[in-house]
Amino acid sequence: MKKSKKTTIPYSNMSYATQPGKIVRFFRVCLIKQIYQFFRLNLKIMRIVVGGHS
Repeated sequence: MKKSKKTTIPYSNMSYATQPGKIVRFFRVCLIKQIYQFFRLNLKIMRIVVGGHS
């Protein structure tokens, strides 16, 4: 079997990418936080829509 070399291309976009930490990864998949943000965004949108119709 061939062993693949892990090479990076200098000055490419991937060389500047950072890896998210444990807390960031947890909050990205946390269902409770996503539901909270969903309703918060919907309430913001509804406030704008209702304010525009009055």
